Amino acid sequence: MGKASKDKRDIYYRKAKEEGWRARSAFKLLQIDQEFNIFHGVKRVVDLCAAPGSWSQVLSRNLYVPAKQYPDCKEGDLPLIVAIDLQPMAPIEGVLQVQGDITNARTAEVVIRHFDGCKADLVVCDGAPDVTGLHDMDEFVQSQLILAALTIVTHVLKVGGKFVAKIFRGKDTSLLYCQLKLFFSQVTFAKPKSSRNSSIEAFAVCENYSPPEGFKEKDLYHLLEKVGTPSGADDLDCRSGWLEGPNKVYIPFLACGDLSGYDSDRSYPLPSTEGGSYQSLDPVQPPIAPPYKTALEMKKVASHGIGADISKLSLDS
Repeated sequence: MGKASKDKRDIYYRKAKEEGWRARSAFKLLQIDQEFNIFHGVKRVVDLCAAPGSWSQVLSRNLYVPAKQYPDCKEGDLPLIVAIDLQPMAPIEGVLQVQGDITNARTAEVVIRHFDGCKADLVVCDGAPDVTGLHDMDEFVQSQLILAALTIVTHVLKVGGKFVAKIFRGKDTSLLYCQLKLFFSQVTFAKPKSSRNSSIEAFAVCENYSPPEGFKEKDLYHLLEKVGTPSGADDLDCRSGWLEGPNKVYIPFLACGDLSGYDSDRSYPLPSTEGGSYQSLDPVQPPIAPPYKTALEMKKVASHGIGADISKLSLDS
């Protein structure tokens, strides 16, 4: 599919390049903030699974850049944004990058050191696995990624803080909701207007972090296995079966974004330009070290019929 047809099909893809965003997902975080005001009073933020950096850009433009423009603002008063990903990411103003694994507690220790021992006001995570198209499988893997992010959250988020994470809706969504409710007094599943209706993705917006009394981070997974039932019974294994019938959980679900704004599932005509046809823009920031780089190198070698030793190809070449 050519660039022009893709631009025409997806208005947010085109607008992202026109406005300088690295990915269309930037609009999802912007629309979540419009509805929930998650940036209010935020000074320290962690962006998990940050690459290629569109959410970090949103955080920079909405928190760091406005604060920097105040004439009496001191360096120590500027918001601090820490972005974490396994992949390297091109620099963003006001964003500190940590190349690490969010499933490792040492990563949380690095973040806290950047915050000088303080905790974060907000943690966001737009990470997702490579989808297979098998919804049950994709939903399960995504839920495990969220729980890995929750591991970081329990280490770095302050009491009263907020957590926003991508989810895949499915039959076990109620279980994930109950698990998040253990740690946050208010949990809402939101669907930004920039998220396609055909996609099973949504976002868990968790507010007022308040872990159980006496909670210890190392006991996280044991606690998640014994969350009880919505009716209040104790010491019951909270599998999906407990969340049906009389115990059925009704999850707050909210569509956010301007209802009169752009529709992510609609095709829009290309804008007319003076003196010629519309010119498609290049991506704002190509990936620095994409995981598919080796595959591209192998394809290039094969297309030229070069008898190179494929085993020597690497991401560092």
